[in-house]
Amino acid sequence: MPAVALVSFASLLLELAMTRLFSVVLFYHFAFFAISVALLGLGSGGVFAHVRRQWLQRFAIGKLGAILCLLNSACILAAMEVVLHTAVSLEVSARNFGKITIIYLAAATSFFFTGLLFSTLFARSAASRDWSAASPTASRGSQDGSGSTISQLYGADLAGGSLACLAVVPLLNVIGAPNALIFSSAAMAIAAAMWAGKTWLRPAALALAATLAGLIVANHAGQLVDVIYAKGVLRDLKSIEFARWNAISRIEVKNQDGARYVVIDADATSAIMNADPARWDQDQPASPTPTHTGLPDHSGFNWKKSLMAAAPSVANVLRPRGAFAIIGPGGGVDVLRAVANGSPSVTAIEINPIIINNVMRRQYAGYSYHLYDRPEVHIHVQDGRSYIRSSHDKYDVVQMTLVDTWASTAAGAFALSENNLYTVEAFREYFDHLKPDGMIAITRWEFRQPREALRVVSQAMEALHQLGVADPQGHFVIVADGGLDEDGRPVLVLAKKSPLTGAEYAAVAQHVTANPNLVWLNPSAEYATLQRLPPAASAFRRLIDSNDPRGFARAYSYNVAPVTDSAPFFFFTLKIGYVIRNIMAGTGRGMDWRINLGVVTLGMLLVISLLAVLAFLILPLALHGRHHRPKTGLASLLYFIAVGLGYITVEIALIQRFVLFLGHPTYALTVVVFLLLLASGAGSVAARRWLSGSYPFARILGWIAGLIVLYVFLLPLLLPVAVGLPFLAKLLVSAVILAPLGFLMGMPFPSGLRMVDTVEWAWALNAAASVLGSVMAMVIAIHFGLTVTLVTAAVAYLLAALCSTTWRDALILR
Repeated sequence: MPAVALVSFASLLLELAMTRLFSVVLFYHFAFFAISVALLGLGSGGVFAHVRRQWLQRFAIGKLGAILCLLNSACILAAMEVVLHTAVSLEVSARNFGKITIIYLAAATSFFFTGLLFSTLFARSAASRDWSAASPTASRGSQDGSGSTISQLYGADLAGGSLACLAVVPLLNVIGAPNALIFSSAAMAIAAAMWAGKTWLRPAALALAATLAGLIVANHAGQLVDVIYAKGVLRDLKSIEFARWNAISRIEVKNQDGARYVVIDADATSAIMNADPARWDQDQPASPTPTHTGLPDHSGFNWKKSLMAAAPSVANVLRPRGAFAIIGPGGGVDVLRAVANGSPSVTAIEINPIIINNVMRRQYAGYSYHLYDRPEVHIHVQDGRSYIRSSHDKYDVVQMTLVDTWASTAAGAFALSENNLYTVEAFREYFDHLKPDGMIAITRWEFRQPREALRVVSQAMEALHQLGVADPQGHFVIVADGGLDEDGRPVLVLAKKSPLTGAEYAAVAQHVTANPNLVWLNPSAEYATLQRLPPAASAFRRLIDSNDPRGFARAYSYNVAPVTDSAPFFFFTLKIGYVIRNIMAGTGRGMDWRINLGVVTLGMLLVISLLAVLAFLILPLALHGRHHRPKTGLASLLYFIAVGLGYITVEIALIQRFVLFLGHPTYALTVVVFLLLLASGAGSVAARRWLSGSYPFARILGWIAGLIVLYVFLLPLLLPVAVGLPFLAKLLVSAVILAPLGFLMGMPFPSGLRMVDTVEWAWALNAAASVLGSVMAMVIAIHFGLTVTLVTAAVAYLLAALCSTTWRDALILR
């Protein structure tokens, strides 16, 4: 039993750590890779166990477990090298598709050996209570898991997985993603030693584990194993002055011509401010301390002229001495601008502690003139929206400037913490925390055909409508940092809680006139004739004049309708027809191709998953079934498909639901998966006693479906109320909510295995359904919302209940 738990621990740790690695090496869209890869490998291992059952019977389970775990350990290292050395670029091509497939298959190999071991173990447990014929150690009930019931084995499997959820965050914070994968390999080697007993394989496995532990120590700063390619580009290691991983992202500081930039997951950047706020309107040298001598001479640079010429500066013009709440301050651009303009209180909310503690307050504190240590700057390391929601303060300005880290979570593509910053409910919370004449100031990238800043306007209009503002036309100032004649222009959307005054319009006009690069996209009547507007400005005018954001979105080329917490996919603005035309035409390599790629990635993963399921799961079973027809009926096989779809859909939807409540996708992932697996493990152990005799098996499945539907109505009401609780209290609330559902969901799979004659078939089909379900769950969530996703899971369990009624004669479980 401990060996089973340790194998499960190593496998799930590998899956979670790969998600973090994929975010840096590939793109955030590939978060589904880890889930899909793991499920495919587990399923294909079950297929192989079924097809080669007779051959596998030659091996005692202890020896088989030791060999498979050793192979698994080696495959983890090999897969890591493939991921680190394969350059996947931001394009759709046959070559790129081939590279993704190579990574997919290489990463799946480790999970193949786990699936092969577990399916063999489960099959032998179902076939006989005494495995002495197959294993000399079985009669002693040794550590290999022999002599255990399926429920006990499944419980150990889930318990090991739940421990991986507890371990992944500390491991990523302390040793980083590559070392976390090596740690997983070492854990698998230790599991091999546990399976090996007193055979010669035991010292070999322990030696391998010790070698890998030494590699982790030697690689503590990434000197031996680190990211080689990121986003398809060979990294410039010479420019990196600082690098550190944690569970949220990989943070680097790069030196580019003397300027320093915080780089998040080798993609998003934030400049570190190198200016003294006390004399920021004077020409300043590039470096405040002798430690940076030898840099290019940037003396004569005027920070005030530079930063006040940017679009976000309009908020500082209108509220120069206001209280600011800045979400995602990064290197301190908005903080410096607020402090230097006279703000007496700047509350900066940054989600990644490395940026605050290691970069801005430690290694680059002198370079940034101790900006984050100033008395008027109040730093909080927390998710921005969670902090605002639980705060009792009122602000003059709530500001977000280009907050989009593109960082992934295991919840999947488009599962970003930033999505929850841009929902209608979020905007309402920002307005609720403003003073009567306060404003939100949100800057987004914009394009020749507007969509992102345009959707911000839609969000703010909908929120103002809900707050009782019938016509918010006079509540907006929209300023572009350029003429929208190219993609990638920053556009500020300033939405005031009350109507803008004539004096405020005049202040904006004066500021825009003084900075010719700024374009006021919805100018006041007095200023409208003084500036020639770009054609793209008409979209903003038409949206505001319509006073109907959803009606406007239906007729517009992009989906700029308001998004809610039920479907928080703010960045998904592309309509499917446009995406298809764009791809077929071979166009779209600009900044918003990231979003195109998100849609394409979901499609590619679905195609790869379908092909992989057919090639490694369905086809081998079908060919083998010509000569070895299982007695298991169609209904029982459909049962395992339904259970697989139901479980993975619930898991993904609940992770999304708990992101805002727990403050970050990483916490939502680890807490939700941990609690579900732990409770499911307990449910698996209890299943043998509960589902025995004449107990109606379908009733448990009905309870699961009913509880899921209850959560559809309960979670939107309960979680917002409890969001202000301390984190430990949130964990307790999460346990109370998730444990009952997880307990019940742990029963159907092991109980079903005891009622079929071909465990491998059931294992493979359950995995196949989970592979496809992991992608389909996000497709449903994006297009129909999380509520529909949960309802879909409930329907899957009801279908499983319907299939289980055909087993009425087999209710007395073996």
